[in-house]
Parts: sequence; structure tokens; C-alpha cells
Amino acid sequence: MGNGLATPHGVVGLTMENGDNMIGRIPARAAKLVVALLAMSAASAATASASTSIYDNIPMPLPGNMVSMAFEATSTSEFGAQVEFAGTVRKNPTVTVTMSSWACQNLKGGAACLTASGATFEWPITLNVYAVGAGNAPGALLATQTTTFKIPYRPSANTKKCSLTAEGVIGWGKECYSGKTHNITFHLSGVTLPAKAILAIAYNTSDYGYAPTHGPDIGQDSMNVAVREPAEGGPSVGSDPLPSGAYLNSLWSGAYCEGALGTGTFRLDEGCWTGYQPAIAVKAVKG
Repeated sequence: MGNGLATPHGVVGLTMENGDNMIGRIPARAAKLVVALLAMSAASAATASASTSIYDNIPMPLPGNMVSMAFEATSTSEFGAQVEFAGTVRKNPTVTVTMSSWACQNLKGGAACLTASGATFEWPITLNVYAVGAGNAPGALLATQTTTFKIPYRPSANTKKCSLTAEGVIGWGKECYSGKTHNITFHLSGVTLPAKAILAIAYNTSDYGYAPTHGPDIGQDSMNVAVREPAEGGPSVGSDPLPSGAYLNSLWSGAYCEGALGTGTFRLDEGCWTGYQPAIAVKAVKG
């Protein structure tokens, strides 16, 4: 496969009362009735505005780790997919993305990997929503949001059970996972989605991204976007119009199926992504 994916356990190729007392001028019984009616009204309003799942490509239960797109390792700035939403509910969407964190808190590998329980680092991550343009190219930018999230470090190395991989990683837990999955969620108030859209994640690492940080690395260089793999099936809600394609901006031709078509721009890449689509879920409300 010609794309930069890291597996859960290493790198391959590239890597959720009664009474009549008065209350003001209203008898207690009547007051209770008013309260009950207000509660029913509030419940009805809440039901009317309850969010509906319109796309879901995140496996449940969430695995300890997943195949992932490694931004730093593949010189990538942005990565995403075209999705088709189910039903007609489209307003005020929330978009959840699964990340895979490979960094230990002490930023060391192998047997030296140590992470305190619950340790996290903070990093800004951007969600971009594009219209689908001519020829399935990225069209107009419909929405963008950058949020700083707390990303968990992966747990300490399990030296009793797990072996050192070729990448210098000793996994964690009984499954010997190299990274740890974690969901992040964006809230796009005031946005109405079309029937199809391109959803993409962008963030900076030390050397890549639209504004590389050039260090220090606090974990961002080992933070990836999780990808659902073929054995886990396709989306449970909605669909993938281009199952063999993904969208990315990388400076490395090897990150693409067809690197010869150009690097360094956010574009459609087709041919080798079948079953490997970003782990994303979207909910929306009627109004």
C-alpha cells in the first residue's frame, strides 16, 4: 500500500405534595401542574433539538489503538475524506475524530517509555469542511475551527509482555499497543452541512504542517489521525462516496497512491485507500 499508515502495534510500509397552600397567587396543586407542563415542554424542545447521527466511521467500542496517519513521519499537513451524510438533518454539527497518540510522557522509547496515569499534553488541531468541487476536488471552505485539545500520552511500556519493535517501541497493555486512541470533538454552531462534504484534519508538527513549530516536541510529532481498516467494516451511518480515495497534503510523494500527480497541495488521492478511511463521526440537529 502506498500510503503512510501506522498500525496499532507498529509501522507497516510507512508506518465513546398535595395541599392548598398558596405559592404567590397560585395554589400548590396548580403550581405543580405548571411545573409539570413546563418540564414536558422542555423535554419536547430537547427532543426536537436532539442530535442525530448522520455519519459514523468510529468503531464501537473504541479499540485501545487503531491504524493511523502519522503527520510528522509522512510530511503531512492535512488529511481527510469525502463523506455522504444519512437523512436530511444538517444543522449545528458536531464532528468527532479519533486520534492515535504514540508519545510517552517522558518522550522516550523502548523500555524507557514512562507515562504517569492520566498525563496529557495540549495541542491545537483544526477541522476543515470543504464543499465537493468539480471532479471531486476540494471546493469552497464551508467551515473551519481550531481547538486546543488535551491529548493523552500512551501508557508506559509493558516490558514483561511486549517486545521491542523495529521502530524502537515497546507496546503497552496486554495487547502491546504502540499508541493510544482518544476522541476529540468540534462543535460547528451556525453551520449547515450539504449532502456531501470533505472533512479534513490539519495540525502542525515540529517539521511539517502549514506552520511547523520547529520544536520543542511535546508529543505532537507522535500524534496521528486514526483510520478505520477494512476488517472493521465501513461506516455504520452514512457512506463513503470514494472508498478508494482520501484527501491529503503531504510533501512526500510516498504518502500518496499517486505521488507523481503532485505534492504540497490538499488534493484527492485515489487508488490505495479502500477500507482505510479516517475515523470520524458526525451528529447534527434539525434546527
